[in-house]
Amino acid sequence: MVDTRFHASIQPTALDVLLKAVGHTDDATDSRRAGLLVAGAEELVTAGPGHIALAAHRDYLAELQGTQAGAVIVSPPLLEAVPKGSIAVVSPRAHELFVELLHQLYPADTRAVFVAGLNADAAAPLVEDGVSIGANVVIGPGVEIGAGTVIGANTVIGAGVTMGRDCLIGSNCTIDCAYLGDKVVVQAGARIGTEGFGWLDFTRTNRKIPQLGRVILQDRVEIGANSTVDRGALGDTVVGEGTKIDNLVQVGHNCRIGRNCLIAAFTGLSGSTVVEDGVMFGGGSATAGHLTVGRGSVIYAWGGVTKDVPPGSRYAGFPAEDVRAWRRGIAALRALTDKDER
Repeated sequence: MVDTRFHASIQPTALDVLLKAVGHTDDATDSRRAGLLVAGAEELVTAGPGHIALAAHRDYLAELQGTQAGAVIVSPPLLEAVPKGSIAVVSPRAHELFVELLHQLYPADTRAVFVAGLNADAAAPLVEDGVSIGANVVIGPGVEIGAGTVIGANTVIGAGVTMGRDCLIGSNCTIDCAYLGDKVVVQAGARIGTEGFGWLDFTRTNRKIPQLGRVILQDRVEIGANSTVDRGALGDTVVGEGTKIDNLVQVGHNCRIGRNCLIAAFTGLSGSTVVEDGVMFGGGSATAGHLTVGRGSVIYAWGGVTKDVPPGSRYAGFPAEDVRAWRRGIAALRALTDKDER
């Protein structure tokens, strides 16, 4: 969700005022536009009557039909699926219009987290007894740190971050836009809550999509040295209880990782990957975005996942497939090459 603890929004503003501010004109006559006060933006599934949401393509049809958003920025083919309780704002460039509105709602820009710690008027940090803080640590305004937590030298904790008790944060880390549970371990050099990699108008203007989400690290999560966990675009990037992430791993924005997973070094999870409970990733494996790896699956080292993986699977190779089929393919290839050599 968009958390104003990290991303300040403007006062609630009428939808028609926002649309005029970004130069949007259409033939709509919905009189509700003037009366709808927009307080912020959310994903379709979490949006309420005071939010705008986006439905730019058919992948989100089911979520669109069930949304409670006050207004939905929608592409023309999805107009008929907008619920009667929501105001439809139709645009052939729905995603671009939505980004324009985000800049109106959150004018400080999402990169303002870089300077939030300079706000002298913000609330002082709340640090419980028994916290150990190393040399040159920077703790931003509004930070909350639980008892027994240890923070290594030269680490920066950004404004509004909350961490539970008995956490271990290594040296030279940065943590922004994040909530950490109890007994979380973040090894040296890790980056938590960095901007997700989201762009529009690819290779032409490469316009940044605001990254307004959060990172949630649940209890007993471990993040390895020099790994990166990006915050969500609108929703949250979540790492479930007991999951252990090795060194040099990239977790993209809006990923949802379940409980007690093991993710080895050099793995890369593209944005909006869903990893269910108890999944293991071998070193150097990777996923394409917007797919699900089912509960209890194993992705062997250097496996490249390009489609949904059923629960309990064992996948290897690129594109990744059932490990038995992959082994048969390798054996057949070797048999062919051995014949050529003879």
